[in-house]
Amino acid sequence: MQESQVKNAAINIRALPTQRSLIDRAATLQHKSRSDFMLEAACREAENVLLDQRLITLNESQFEAFQIMLDAPVSDNNAIKELLASKSPWEK
Repeated sequence: MQESQVKNAAINIRALPTQRSLIDRAATLQHKSRSDFMLEAACREAENVLLDQRLITLNESQFEAFQIMLDAPVSDNNAIKELLASKSPWEK
């Protein structure tokens, strides 16, 4: 996230006193405010959840076919260029 952006979307959360204390201790160790620490941790976990949605499982024959496609010469592909130039889901 760029520092020049204005944060104006509120996120409220209730926690147990022990949870708040734990978060505060960790935030202090990283020289961050509680809000910054929690927001960074939540965003990191959100990215992991989104990335996990892209897990592909293949059996042996499917994997071999996939390997053949990966080893094939690359052709000019505008759709792939657009995809690689687009923002990640957590950046939108």
